[in-house]
Amino acid sequence: MALTNASHRIIADLLAARTGQELTESRLWRLPSALASIFRERGISNIEQLVCLLELPGEQKLAGEIVEALLNNETYFFRDHAYFATLSHNVLPELARQRAATRRISIWSAGCSTGQEVLSLAMQFAEQPARWNGWQIDLLGTDVSGKAIATARSGVYSQFEIQRGISVAQMLNFFSETTGGWEASEKIRAMTRYQQHNVLDMPPVPGRFDLILCRNVLLYFDLDTRRRVFDRLHSGLASDGLLMLGAGETVVGQTDKFAPATCGSALYKSTTSQDANQTSWPRAANA
Repeated sequence: MALTNASHRIIADLLAARTGQELTESRLWRLPSALASIFRERGISNIEQLVCLLELPGEQKLAGEIVEALLNNETYFFRDHAYFATLSHNVLPELARQRAATRRISIWSAGCSTGQEVLSLAMQFAEQPARWNGWQIDLLGTDVSGKAIATARSGVYSQFEIQRGISVAQMLNFFSETTGGWEASEKIRAMTRYQQHNVLDMPPVPGRFDLILCRNVLLYFDLDTRRRVFDRLHSGLASDGLLMLGAGETVVGQTDKFAPATCGSALYKSTTSQDANQTSWPRAANA
């Protein structure tokens, strides 16, 4: 990255230090709109003035506000429907077979933003009560943004958010309209939990997760940071578990800890576990 503006470099270094994310030249266009509310609250009009405020005593809170403002929390229910179809038709049925003895499945949504991905998974389980009756389903959502996690924990979404990705039937079945917005029902929230977490840190529970979704998160890291993230994700995955990335992400040329799985696009298995190498995931129907 070659940020020539000194103020931009200071903001970029702050973001990298707090989150590991890279503020590239191509993302600079977002700065004015992303920081607009901070400008208004502080009575300033540009990045240079903001950086000056950062240097003042007692402004440690401002650094956190800037980082929160720069994080991209774009998400919606069942984002990339084809991926959720792969989970429903290929991955979850096979996990049901593999975990029949324990009747427990643990899934980690890393970079879950405001919780729509986690609740989408919960809806998939809730829509098949006969298959999952008696199972313990643990869906953990994590994000570096404390603000996003607070929204996820509330389970309440605006009219605009609730209409993105789900059908009217799902909306009426799994949400109820309140004065504050559309609130997720207890039958799906009971499967979910959330915590603030940076994917560069050790996983919430090492070696536990049967499936990890880390979609559209790696796009914001440089190569070295991506490799560190892959190491962390690998240490959180069960030996025979799967990792799902976003459409524009891959493990190829990024890490030797994962290799493509046969059960669908954007799915990867561990290469460093003998158990994983012996596990034969079914080939996707369209593979």
